[in-house]
Amino acid sequence: MTDDRATGGARKFRFGVLAPIRTDLPAWRDQVRRIADSGFSTLLMPDVQQWQPAPGPTLAVAATLADLRVGTWVYASPLRTPWSLAWEAHSLSVLTEGRFEMGIGVGRPGIEDELRELGLPVVTPGQRLSQVRDAVTSLRELDGPDLRTPVVMAVRGPKAQALAADLADTVTFATMPGDSRADIVRLATEFRALGDLELAHHVAVVGDEVSPFMAPPDTDPAALRAADSLLVLPSDPTAAKEEILRRREEGGFSYIVIGANAVDTLAPVVAELTGR
Repeated sequence: MTDDRATGGARKFRFGVLAPIRTDLPAWRDQVRRIADSGFSTLLMPDVQQWQPAPGPTLAVAATLADLRVGTWVYASPLRTPWSLAWEAHSLSVLTEGRFEMGIGVGRPGIEDELRELGLPVVTPGQRLSQVRDAVTSLRELDGPDLRTPVVMAVRGPKAQALAADLADTVTFATMPGDSRADIVRLATEFRALGDLELAHHVAVVGDEVSPFMAPPDTDPAALRAADSLLVLPSDPTAAKEEILRRREEGGFSYIVIGANAVDTLAPVVAELTGR
């Protein structure tokens, strides 16, 4: 992934959309094309077993529908062996001619219950982080000298941050509902001392609309606003633009990921901030 910089040394904005299949296929295909036409750069898929088609084939189809980057947001490391995950990611890079980015993390809160239901080993957080390292290492080996699949790592603690500084191209911080702006800006500031990587930012709520697969259905937008959480953006385009610019200035966040239900609301902001 190139280190695109805007004036003053700040990175240029790019915007991704988490767009799981929640309608019939023709409507989803139309949605993918509309996302591309609205100036968004990346179409993303969650890694939620059984609720959705698998992210790999879904993203391969999406890449044939529009000139978009595609990616996972994010692979849960304990759901596959590291080599199997790396092989899938490398294959997507080849099939999309370099338009795939692998998002990876140690799994959602409560991943242990999901592993038990699937009959998979329940491993410790440290072992899950080792799986992330092994998957990225295998991916680099499969890519070889002529291909580099960008890696987006979802991190929180110091060990995960250190690993991301070594291996990733982009970092997003696992944000909890109680985290304030100050909490996440502090994480970003501390991380930038480890490495000058692209920082991604997960926005689960725009206005009062909670995006599916980005936050629990019982998420309270008013409570997030009261906590000054970065999980929420205003729905007013002018206010949203000002807030996004503030987040880049304060925390260095330049890659903004929203849910598909917020595309029409934020499309004017995306067009203005990306020059589309």
